[in-house]
Amino acid sequence: MKYIKYILLFTTLCLKAQIPVLENYNQIWTTQSNNSSESMPLGGGDIGMNVWVENGDLYFYFSRSGTFDEHNTLLKLGRIKVSLSPNPFAGKEGFHQELKLKDGYVLIGQNDTKIKLWVDVFKPIIHVDLESKTSLKMTASYESWRYKNRDSKGKANNANSYKWAPQGDIITHKDSISFENNGIKFYHRNRENTVFDVAVKQQKMESVKEQMLNPIANLTFGGFMTGDNLKPDGTYLGKYQSTDFKAYTLSSIKPSKKHSLQLYLNTSQSDLNTWKNELNNQISSNKNTSKQAEKNTIKWWNNFWNRSYIFTQKNQTTAKDSVYQIGQNYQLFRYMLGCNAYGKYPTKFNGGLFTVDPVFTNPDLDFTPDFRNWGGGTMTAQNQRLVYFPMVKSGDFDMMKSQLDYYLSLQKNAELRSKVYWNHNGASFTEQLENFGLPNPAEYDWKRPADYDAGMEYNAWLEYEWDTVFEFCQMMLEQKEYVGADIQKYNSFIISCLRFFDEHYQYLAKQRGRKALDGNGKLVLYPGSGAETYKMAYNANSTISALQIITESLLNLSSKELSKEALEYLKGFQTRIPPLNFGQIENHKVLVPAKSWERVNNSEVPQLYPVYPWGIYGVGKPDLETAVNTWKYDPDALKFRSHIGWKQDNIFAARLGLTNEAAKYNTLKMANSDRRFPAFWGPGFDWVPDHNWGGSGMIGMQEMLLQETDGKIYLFPAWPKEWNVHFKLHAKQNTTIEVELVNGELKVLQVIPEERKKDVINLLNKSAEEKIKLN
Repeated sequence: MKYIKYILLFTTLCLKAQIPVLENYNQIWTTQSNNSSESMPLGGGDIGMNVWVENGDLYFYFSRSGTFDEHNTLLKLGRIKVSLSPNPFAGKEGFHQELKLKDGYVLIGQNDTKIKLWVDVFKPIIHVDLESKTSLKMTASYESWRYKNRDSKGKANNANSYKWAPQGDIITHKDSISFENNGIKFYHRNRENTVFDVAVKQQKMESVKEQMLNPIANLTFGGFMTGDNLKPDGTYLGKYQSTDFKAYTLSSIKPSKKHSLQLYLNTSQSDLNTWKNELNNQISSNKNTSKQAEKNTIKWWNNFWNRSYIFTQKNQTTAKDSVYQIGQNYQLFRYMLGCNAYGKYPTKFNGGLFTVDPVFTNPDLDFTPDFRNWGGGTMTAQNQRLVYFPMVKSGDFDMMKSQLDYYLSLQKNAELRSKVYWNHNGASFTEQLENFGLPNPAEYDWKRPADYDAGMEYNAWLEYEWDTVFEFCQMMLEQKEYVGADIQKYNSFIISCLRFFDEHYQYLAKQRGRKALDGNGKLVLYPGSGAETYKMAYNANSTISALQIITESLLNLSSKELSKEALEYLKGFQTRIPPLNFGQIENHKVLVPAKSWERVNNSEVPQLYPVYPWGIYGVGKPDLETAVNTWKYDPDALKFRSHIGWKQDNIFAARLGLTNEAAKYNTLKMANSDRRFPAFWGPGFDWVPDHNWGGSGMIGMQEMLLQETDGKIYLFPAWPKEWNVHFKLHAKQNTTIEVELVNGELKVLQVIPEERKKDVINLLNKSAEEKIKLN
């Protein structure tokens, strides 16, 4: 009997061991890399690095949030090369490079030499710490391709805000680089005339220019590279891949068993002397503090991982198969997001801080490492939202501030647009938005009809697409719903966005005829847009859903904080929002993109936006069958279905409770990338690494595991019972839920606060038909 008990205990332990833990997802490489495309991401705070060892030398690119030049290219800060003599990395045997996720650093070792690379989360400092059993000489080189002015021609301008329509010659101006105080100082200072000035003039906003936020004027960014036992050792010229560079070298004064290298970074909108003083103060104030800084950084990463996770494994296996991969890559991509936790600017959808030489994405794009497609200072809302929405259920609300405050900072510029062009109120935000709040100049178009509305983009994809700002309004409101945050600073912003739709569509109606509203007293949302796909739309369902949900949520959450006038305005506006539109396909009731539209321009599926992101339809909600019918029968929804890039079919399927379909598309989306680092997806429709690919994958997995409706918490609304999982996710009302599912059985269910346990409903074994009948 005792023997049987021991067998049962051993079997239980083995089964539990089938679900990975975070350390299982550490990326371990036992061979060196061929080039920068085989690099490993590292970062913290607002700094991103690509780390690799090539031909016995350590390299890393380093980037920082907000380093926009005068043309709005998001410039890298440079590339570092570290060489050692005698070289412990000269042979092939015993090489080890590991991303230590739990503590947030990269460890590289071979032949009794270890190099630890880490980034201070709280101060913009990069650390390279070396220990060896034998004394080594270290040479550290700062390699810059911006040691000279560079012409930007043709497709190279896709990296800046001019894109295919540069106005005159575009020059990426050289940086200032010099030896100083046994180190290397490097910086880029924006010239006086920037793309902001060009766009303001192009878009006829000069009358209010002095009132507008200009985030790239007088911007200086760069830093200082230094280390104990290092002194200047000259310069050399070289070429990496297709780009020539000049290197500034520091070498060790004497061989040593320990070496350390630090890069202190500074970005500020100030005069040059102020920038230099800020950098010097930072260097002097951080002398001899690295040990405590390292402890603080490790603690931050430990807390970050404890806050949320999803570990996955197929039942009865330990194979690193497709189910294992989705959990691994969820964690790896969340790590990449954590590297820009506190940036001044949001993590860019088109590569974040981790782009490398563009020839590895497309061999025809033979440009410098600063290149990325779709611009550096251009924030595309439909893409950016997918990067930030997963932070809600992972509880990373501190990391959302940069995205939400980015919009908040541009409220005045957006309101000035409405006043200048149409003389009405409200914040006018476009889909592709420069970091100063105006449409991208190329998308606005230089070759416009003389009498075309100056407030409009002359663009087949982007015309009349104003509603994507509401997804960021939703994130603002969720700060309060989930963690009870004070969101009063966002209330006036949200009202301004709603007011734009109210006043602008009444304005347009009056341009066409006598009445501002239709016969039912509703707004006529024409011309409108169903994402970038259904153009010249009349009452697009995606817009109606946004207006309904944002207005209702703001009234529910903030009515006590709003003025009497604001409250009355919102209640009145609510009565003017049109109802959703429906249609029939094969005798099935379905959601349609709009009441009518003139053409199809892209391949999004906004007819399902009432499902996601707006949550009007979903598990436990009324009339789920109509939304499921739309998924099953809408010919465009079927034709456009995919897992690539920003496609959201994995999310729609999960929200609809379609387990098999959700499993299929999330498995495809979160499979290992084609690159050495598994979460470097892309290019998809954008660039490598494709951050809206990873973000949409995270959202889809979260929605498979946890959904909420009217205070009920649904577990496993679209999760296959054959998949083991251990997860911790966040729900509304300051709730966290930790669950372990092993071989179809719930082993751990911890709900904090405890009283919310009564709201949890397990749907693991429910059929799609049973989910439809839940409400």
